[in-house]
Amino acid sequence: MNGFQGQLEGLLLAILQQGPLHGYAIASELRARSGGAFEVPEGTLYPVLHKLEKEGLVRSRWEKVSGRRRRVYAASPQSQNVLRERFESWQRLSRAIDSVFGPAPEGAGD
Repeated sequence: MNGFQGQLEGLLLAILQQGPLHGYAIASELRARSGGAFEVPEGTLYPVLHKLEKEGLVRSRWEKVSGRRRRVYAASPQSQNVLRERFESWQRLSRAIDSVFGPAPEGAGD
């Protein structure tokens, strides 16, 4: 698994904590929350959702929406502990990176 896929799993679990969503809505929510930084193609999104489902972290069911069948994904109760662990791990990594970079150079972010 590459680094982004590991982070993507945590991001998807965070989005699904808000409630059940179908795949396109998950991708849209990820894009919106990240300010457009994360554009996840279907070929990346669905394998990760299926992996999370196999691990018992996500559940899915088929629903009919506007006459079309869509698979809707929801976070399982077990996902909360995993999400907490991933969040804490991300915070540690973020602090370590901040320590290496130190204060922002002049003109950064302008």
